[in-house]
Amino acid sequence: MGVRGLQGFVRSTCPHVCTVVNLKEMAEHHLSRHPDCTPTIVVDAMCCLRYWYTPESWICGGQWREYFAALQDFVKTFESVGIKLIFFFDGMVEQNKRDEWIKRRLKNNREISKIFHYIKSHREQPGRNMFFIPSGLAIFTRFALKALGQETLCSLQEADYEVASYGLQHNCLGILGEDTDYLIYDTCPYFSISELCLESLDTVMLCREKLCESLGLHVADLPLLACLLGNDIIPEGMFESFRYKCLSSYTSLKENFDKKGNIILAVSDYISKVLHLHQGEKKLEEMLPLGPNKALFYKGVASYLLPGQKSPWFFQKPKGVTVLDKQEIFTSPDPESKREVPICTEPESNQEVLMCADPDSKGKVPMCADPESKQEVPMCADPESKQEVPMCADPESKQEVPMYIDPEPKQEVPICTHPEINQKLPIATDPEFNLETPMCVHPEVIQEDTINMGPEIKDQVTMVSDPEILKIARTHHVHAESYLVYNIMSSGEIECSNTLEDELDQALPSQAFIYRPVRQRVYSVLLRGCQDGTSATYPVVKEWFVYPGNPLRHPDLVRPLQMTVPGGTPSLKILWLNEEPAVQAQRLDILLSCFNLSSSREELQAVDSPLRALCCLLIYLFVQVDTLCLEDLHAFIAQALCLQGKSTAQLINLKLEYINSRAVQLGSLLVRGLTTLALVNSACGFPWETNEFMPWNVFDGKLFHQKYLQSEKGYAVEVLLEQNRSWLTKFHNLKAVVCKACMKENRRIMGRTHWNSHHTGRWGRQSSGSHRTSSAYSRSGQGQPWRDQGPGNRQYEHDQWKRY
Repeated sequence: MGVRGLQGFVRSTCPHVCTVVNLKEMAEHHLSRHPDCTPTIVVDAMCCLRYWYTPESWICGGQWREYFAALQDFVKTFESVGIKLIFFFDGMVEQNKRDEWIKRRLKNNREISKIFHYIKSHREQPGRNMFFIPSGLAIFTRFALKALGQETLCSLQEADYEVASYGLQHNCLGILGEDTDYLIYDTCPYFSISELCLESLDTVMLCREKLCESLGLHVADLPLLACLLGNDIIPEGMFESFRYKCLSSYTSLKENFDKKGNIILAVSDYISKVLHLHQGEKKLEEMLPLGPNKALFYKGVASYLLPGQKSPWFFQKPKGVTVLDKQEIFTSPDPESKREVPICTEPESNQEVLMCADPDSKGKVPMCADPESKQEVPMCADPESKQEVPMCADPESKQEVPMYIDPEPKQEVPICTHPEINQKLPIATDPEFNLETPMCVHPEVIQEDTINMGPEIKDQVTMVSDPEILKIARTHHVHAESYLVYNIMSSGEIECSNTLEDELDQALPSQAFIYRPVRQRVYSVLLRGCQDGTSATYPVVKEWFVYPGNPLRHPDLVRPLQMTVPGGTPSLKILWLNEEPAVQAQRLDILLSCFNLSSSREELQAVDSPLRALCCLLIYLFVQVDTLCLEDLHAFIAQALCLQGKSTAQLINLKLEYINSRAVQLGSLLVRGLTTLALVNSACGFPWETNEFMPWNVFDGKLFHQKYLQSEKGYAVEVLLEQNRSWLTKFHNLKAVVCKACMKENRRIMGRTHWNSHHTGRWGRQSSGSHRTSSAYSRSGQGQPWRDQGPGNRQYEHDQWKRY
């Protein structure tokens, strides 16, 4: 995360860059200078998850009550000294950072394998040095902070840009996080979350001005340095040879510094002594070995420029246009969005470039004449495809938005015309399967939030065409009220990070496959009306889900799964906006249909909150997975009931005899089910209150593990329920609801003794309604399907979920 090697360099080589400060004192000083402004700290929440998760136990699925209490203490501490907190979460993975995302996920897979090997060898939780955050922690932290009354926001791009932009524009006290990119952005002060002492509110402030003083640079040089060292956009190896040339000619090597430290000093020395001499006279590509990576490099530098900022390294030309060898950088005159964006042509192109005067901007925008459309279309150089990408200009935003071009076929994507918008639209084409996903451009979708999301993009290429519905989905997304819905409707691409799953356990499938039929039904709800005009075919959704055996070279291409809903499926406008009781009932019908539980509606309605959502999830799991047995069901229900009578202190003091690897995976599987419920509930218009499926209300990792171990040993139900007679009645009622619903799907839940003699470790059941995963299907035609299904660019249709 951030700039390669900079964190260690600052800590070891430039300790004076790090200053111990007291946030309470800084807030008082800030208030004295700005009496009408509440001292505000912008929190990069994704950087803080490890700091916030203080419970000792992390292996069993999460100590959610304890975690919620820790968050509450964190918030109260800042409130008590008059500091307001604004929390930002990553809302999506930017395409130019996908490779880095994949790299980290694959690394996490290796760490998870070591964790399970340790558990099987020692039957205990590994040390904190192997700590892995519980599944769903980021998602449920959003909901926890909102429940605590905190302003919580979800980004429309990488959160660090929005955090830095918000901090600068709102004159914030500082940014709290753990990312060296905040040393590069020219924004408010940067505080370290890892050095924060909550009791005293002492932490370390990392000062970019002192860093520049040590390196002989200006603050405006830091984006250039970051890109030459490597960051999340520029691969570390891209300028490796250049860095070593700088190192070989550097005359002030420090013997007591490590290699990375000397490289940073050498590159900084080159910038200050060589590049500064020709700054403003020569273009960067004349001074640096950018080669074919020129456009990507400029994009990397520009990614650090906040609204209203310019880079002195972009060779200036009058009237707001920067010329970089036949590549031009247009500086937007919009005061809300002055970030410079690379938008023009590759040197190899023989395309004529026209300059179109914008009457509002008084500047010139490079345009390309389209011979077919007779229109001038702004162009953007795509560094990967080596071709020009047509841009869609919006007169309000004064900014160009790239149209989709697939880099693999090396040709322009076919264009179709939308009859209502009267504008040319791209079709996103998959070269391998010839799948065409209709996309729509929406001038109506306009940034209206009070926060600044970077350069305003008011024309969006989206999966869904209704601007009103998109605006609602976007608002829910930005305010962290929904999960994945806007991602599906806008880009048709979602991701799910690592889960604690044992790749060697062939009897338990990955959560990615278990919950995929639910997601497919959600896609059919959200993407209704997105069929391509000539057929009823739904567009595919790209899923970047991490599971054992998936190298993540390509996304899995998943088609929506149509479902039968009592009374039919209403439009999203009715489903989301209509408040009539009949529509509220429809919302619940659709939610249950997504889990294929329409026939159990009455039984589930009779279950009290918050156990209703858990009961829904248990029915789905036990219908889907044959290898779950009666003892597992007893453990799940017993822990949920006992949790209602436990204090946080009692849960903290709970001790486990040993750790079981299967129980670890089951705990993570249930929590991933709760995140799936969050997706379904938000897609269906929120038929259930959010607190019904928050883990601190229905699940505790250690408590489940205790009940699992007891149930596995054959303990009586009375023992599992700690001799509480009132819980015993509820237990049998919940068990009856689950077992009855499963029997409707020809699934009889058996005890482990009976199961071991009748099952071979496969999973999935045939049913006309459920479309469970086939136990006979796999890429190779043999073995367990969930360990070798579709790691990349495989289409998933509903008929693949049936047993052959």
